[in-house]
Amino acid sequence: MDSFHYLFAIFLFFMLGEHLLVDGLGCNWGLQATHPLPPDIVVKLMKDNRFNKVKLFEADPRAMRALGRSGIQVMVGIPNDMLAGIAGSVRVAEEWVAQNVSYYLSKQGVDIRYVAVGNEPFLKTYNDRFTQITFPALQNIQAALIKAGLGRDVKATVPLNADVYQSDSGVPSGGNFRPDIHDLMVSIVKFLNDNGAPLTINIYPFLSLYADPHFPVDFAFFDDGASPVVDGSITYTNVFDANYDTLISALEKNGFPSMPIIVGEVGWPTDGDRNANNQLARRFNQGLLDRINQGRGTPKRPTPPDIYLFSLIDEDAKSIDPGNFERHWGVFYFDGTIKYPLDMGGGRNLTAAKGVRYLSRQWCIMAPDANLLDPNLPQSINFACTYADCTSLGPGSSCGGLDARGNASYAFNMYYQTMNQRSGACEQFHNLSIVTRIDPGFHGGSCKYEIMIDNGRHEQARNPGTSSAGNMRSSVGLWAAMLALIIVCGYLN
Repeated sequence: MDSFHYLFAIFLFFMLGEHLLVDGLGCNWGLQATHPLPPDIVVKLMKDNRFNKVKLFEADPRAMRALGRSGIQVMVGIPNDMLAGIAGSVRVAEEWVAQNVSYYLSKQGVDIRYVAVGNEPFLKTYNDRFTQITFPALQNIQAALIKAGLGRDVKATVPLNADVYQSDSGVPSGGNFRPDIHDLMVSIVKFLNDNGAPLTINIYPFLSLYADPHFPVDFAFFDDGASPVVDGSITYTNVFDANYDTLISALEKNGFPSMPIIVGEVGWPTDGDRNANNQLARRFNQGLLDRINQGRGTPKRPTPPDIYLFSLIDEDAKSIDPGNFERHWGVFYFDGTIKYPLDMGGGRNLTAAKGVRYLSRQWCIMAPDANLLDPNLPQSINFACTYADCTSLGPGSSCGGLDARGNASYAFNMYYQTMNQRSGACEQFHNLSIVTRIDPGFHGGSCKYEIMIDNGRHEQARNPGTSSAGNMRSSVGLWAAMLALIIVCGYLN
């Protein structure tokens, strides 16, 4: 090969390699945060890290506007609590499409490719609340897209949890849809197939490990360290492949062997559980990225699907009903800083968010002369953790090794920061707290005492909404009370 053709081959290799990464990787952008990053900074963060697809759980106006003319393809979601209205009225569906798809496509230049109708509506924990309305809502949204002249360019899908299928034999070849929703799933898949839309599935190896203490840890990862599972002529070395191919078997059994699939959510959290940490998250996500960059699929589907990493940024106001880890799925911390190194392909590492402004460098901590036996301490911690995120204090979490005074200081500071360091916010705790300009965190450990984003210094930033605070209060109250009891009892014992 002469030098020209050699150099051209190298150039082509790098161009195709980068194209492969760009076409194969998306991310989820959740908005349940008390101090959200400004949308323009988030969009720049995605572009800097070559995420060219994003999934939103709702059509947030500021997020949608920021995505306009960005070159990022968008899957925009419809929350589950809107499904009943859309299922019951084609007119409601048409209005939603007009306001949240047609408008942003034509007026804002948002590259909308998919509408996600609901989010995991068939979870068993919902007790069939959405079972009868999801398919009619999907049909009405599809009809509305067609009426708006968007049926060819924008596809309606339903992001589903992997519990909609199972294998009675324990191996992927035994896969079929869950018996209680089998016929419904077949109807939905047929409808999607008829309209040229993909099936969207969320797969979480972490949850397999979280739910079963006897689950083989190495089987959750992609580095071939686990004992393999043999299914006929196929050998599986990780749960992602086995789970995905269980779905493929279910589709094959029901007449859809070539059904296109999107993995709508997959990732690993970094806090809130003993198996949720930066080391394991990096191990999982790096293995996932390597597969995407190598063009590797699963044994039954060698070509990888489009994958949306869950998630881009931590969300401190999410419900913790599934577990404390729910607020810590981000590849980036809440402020867009990097949690751990990731090779994104071609030697490119993660790039942190730029232009983020913070509140003053000051913290609220337990006063040095405050007594740990003060009877007001438990209720003070309970109050702080009801209105702020204390999930990092749980057993096995990044701040789980603090002493009683450190726990109280962490709780007080999270409340103080969540309340924007406002005057009097550190005085809510019965003279047990003071403001300091000396960072009380780190000291060789993993625990970080946060300083929040100063949304007021970002020109278009949104202040924390009451809906986020309400979500946090309803989710955390009982947990906060238990935490306060653990802190005090731990000290007394």
